[in-house]
This record gives sequence, C-alpha cells and structure tokens, in this order.
Amino acid sequence: MSARTIGIIGGGQLGRMLAMAAARLNFRTVILEPQADCPAAQVANSQITAPYGDPVALAQLAAACDIVTYEFENVPVEAAAILARNVPVYPPPRALEVAQDRLTEKRFLNDCGIPTARFHAVDSQAELERALADFAGQGVLKTRRLGYDGKGQRVFRSMTDSPQGAFAALGNVPLILESFVPFEREISIIAARAIDGSVETYDPAENVHRDGILDTSTLPARIGEATIGAARESARKLLAALHYVGVVGIEFFVLPDGSLVANEIAPRVHNSGHWTEAACVVSQFEQHIRAIAGMPLGSPARHSDCAMTNLIGDDLDDVPAWLAKPDVLVHLYGKTEARPGRKMGHVTELMRPER
Repeated sequence: MSARTIGIIGGGQLGRMLAMAAARLNFRTVILEPQADCPAAQVANSQITAPYGDPVALAQLAAACDIVTYEFENVPVEAAAILARNVPVYPPPRALEVAQDRLTEKRFLNDCGIPTARFHAVDSQAELERALADFAGQGVLKTRRLGYDGKGQRVFRSMTDSPQGAFAALGNVPLILESFVPFEREISIIAARAIDGSVETYDPAENVHRDGILDTSTLPARIGEATIGAARESARKLLAALHYVGVVGIEFFVLPDGSLVANEIAPRVHNSGHWTEAACVVSQFEQHIRAIAGMPLGSPARHSDCAMTNLIGDDLDDVPAWLAKPDVLVHLYGKTEARPGRKMGHVTELMRPER
C-alpha cells in the first residue's frame, strides 16, 4: 500500500511545492525546519521546529512518517543516514554526499562518463597559484561546500587578476578551481527515477542567469536533437549510478558543436523545472512524490512552449502586471520579506500557437 505520510526536510519554497503536490495525491506531510511558519509549513499538515540534525527531532520525524525526502542539498548527510535506519529516505543519502562537495561531484560525473570543466582541488594559497598557472590565469574559484546562487565564488579572467589573498578571502576552506567553458548557452534537464528503476525525463530548458541567480527558463531550448539526447542519456547514467529515487536537476553548458559539459547536479526538484507545473500535466513536484511513494511515474510531455521567470526581491512589485496577462501562472512563496537576491515567487507564461 502507498505510504500516507511524507516527511520533508527543509521548509523553503521547494518544500512548499512538494507539500502541495503531495496533498493532491492524498498524502499528509510533516516539515522539519528550524524556522517557524516557513513557506512549506504554511501548506503542510504539521511542522517539527528544530535544527535539521537534532536527534530528538529526527526520531520524531521518522516515527511520524512513512517516507522522508528533502528539498535542498545541504541537509546533513549524517542526519539522512540516521533517518535511513528507520524509514526510507529518497533520494538516497549517497546523492547528498556527492552533491555537497563540488570536487566529489565533478569526479563522480567524470566516473559516470559525463564531461565536466577541467578542475583542480585547491587547499592552500600555493595550490591556487599553481592551479591558475595551469589554466593561464583564468577560472572560477568556488568553495567546495555550501555556496549557491553565485555565492562563495571568485572569477579570475586573466593573469593580471591577482590571486593574492583569495584563499583566505573565501574562508581558508577547501576550494575548487574550474576552468572556463566556451559555451553558447546553458540548459538543464529534470529527470526522475522510480523505485523500480524506470526513468522519465522532461524536455531540457534553456536558462539565463542574472547576478548568479536563475532569471528565466525557456522551452524549447535552442538545441538540436543530438544535444537533447545527450542530456537525457547523461541523466540516465547519473540516476543509475546513484541508485537514485526521486527527481534530479542537472545543469549543462552547451558548446558550439552542440556537445555538453555538466556544470552541477541538484538531488531534488529544481528551480529550472518550475515551468512543468504550467506546461505539463504532471509537474516535477508531483513526479517526485510519485517516485518516492512507489507510484507509477507520470508522463513528462510538454503541452505548451513556455517561459518561466523568477520573481526576485522587488520583482514582487510586478505581480499585478503578470496577473493581468493571459496564459500566465503566478506562484508566490509565502515569504514575508522581499530582500535583494531572495526568490519570492515565479511566473510561467505559456506561449500558445497562433490560431
């Protein structure tokens, strides 16, 4: 029999949308999140208000739920492992291990036969200088752990960009230097793997970032069938290698010849898949619930071309104008304060064929 209660670690907008999708399929949801009245808890059945690694809270969550999932990749791996001793946790904790460390992630992708940018591990200022010399003074220096939406990074564009003090400026923590990739555009693919190993993939979206944050995702992407096929095959390889259950997002750079270089993976529903709730019968959120609950995966077919736009900070002021447009789905996240760089919602505009 299908599970009836799903635990969700993390109370942000992704958890909110997962809880909404779960409710449509008659599941109850319990949120584990230290912030009271978080976006996800506003639509879930209950919230455990505690740190993600709190042992008492984890025991409470395991006792209350038939399955546990998570909405972000920085869930403590040990917390997921503790839960997995008592209740199924999907995606598996191994997926968190891979995604939380950019060096581990790059090596794992390469081991799966998925190309990435060239990279060097950087554990000191001296190692940084040697790595930059190998890349002719160019590259993107990133913290290996944490960091998102462009945070925890520094770009070196030429030998004239001095690396002096860069290791300390990023916190004297393990770093990775990635080479520049001469890409034409960025795409991402959303894929799902069920408990029985079946896989479904959505059409790749073409993404545009603004200030390091996803701005728009547009369907169809301006790529050929061979590139689409390569993205789908990469997703299948990754999902199989991780014995994955649930939805994953994979970001790629598209090179001038149409080949792909993987940028990063997200073991969860993904911002660039929000368009699926307007342009597909089964959204990425419902697909994730179906996958982790042992239900058949839905069709990922897209019934409309579309463009998803994030509402970031003061973009919230544009909501009345979006609401006045036809064929637009507006989704707001229930956040009380519109800070710069904070995702407050998104809109998806369907592009209907002319009659």
